[in-house]
Amino acid sequence: MLPRTIDWTGAEIVLVDQTALPTVRMASVRTVDALVDAVSRLVVRGAPALGVAGALGVVLAVRTLPPGEVAAACDRIAAARPTAVNLAVGVARARAALPGGPEAVLAAALAVRDEDVAACHAIGERGADLLTGLCGDRPLRLHTHCNAGALACVEWGTALGVVRSLHARGRVAHVVADETRPLLQGSRITALELAAEGIEHHVVVDGAGPAVIARGLVDAVVVGADRVAANGDVANKIGTYGLALAAARAGIPFVVAAPESTLDPATPTGADIVVEERDPAEVTGGAPAWNPAFDVTPRDLVTAVVTERRTWRP
Repeated sequence: MLPRTIDWTGAEIVLVDQTALPTVRMASVRTVDALVDAVSRLVVRGAPALGVAGALGVVLAVRTLPPGEVAAACDRIAAARPTAVNLAVGVARARAALPGGPEAVLAAALAVRDEDVAACHAIGERGADLLTGLCGDRPLRLHTHCNAGALACVEWGTALGVVRSLHARGRVAHVVADETRPLLQGSRITALELAAEGIEHHVVVDGAGPAVIARGLVDAVVVGADRVAANGDVANKIGTYGLALAAARAGIPFVVAAPESTLDPATPTGADIVVEERDPAEVTGGAPAWNPAFDVTPRDLVTAVVTERRTWRP
């Protein structure tokens, strides 16, 4: 069993250090500066986990900073990664409790944590029902990208939550996990989670993903999301768009699993989503490089967005 990705001990935030995986190493965060650094360096990553981190960051702010510095600290936390809307949502949830004092802020942050756990289990069941209806009541060959599992949330996961729920029903034949360049969240993290569950899987390089789908080796693609625009366009880890195109060409479902907090009505379309550009050194040792962390999949390629409350067909 893997520990919770992020939690509160009563005095500090404790995280699974995502940069060390597949070695499971815990990190303690006691200050706002340390949290902003952890978010920026992907010590904590995954949209739902970032939402919890944002909320708990406000707890650190009110406990460790003078009152006059709390607002600026909240802004810094919310801006640490611009694409994943959950980070700012988590900050806003806890920040709204500031008038009630530190204990009210802590209660709001822990509510964000606990709601994530419940939401992921609900997403898993709803997604499993959807794919069973779309693909038939048989073991499925699934394809996923990046990591949208327990280690991207508090526990259970979104896209891998769907896989887990199907696995519990005896309805998973095999999972293909893209390695997810350049930081290898698929081969380092998703593969670890699948192995821990005893789910048969293979890792493929990102460029092989569409070819695997074209060969008829996949029944459905299931991914997470970092932001879903009001019109249904989906921002997710770079490389997702190619899988969506391949799924459309092959005529198989492309399903996005994400909590309601990832749906952003204030962002009209995918063109309005700010895509984070990361350090070129993650990609190359010195040659000029572009390193966008995310891409945007247009809504017409999305079969459905599954949340804890609904199945939306944008």
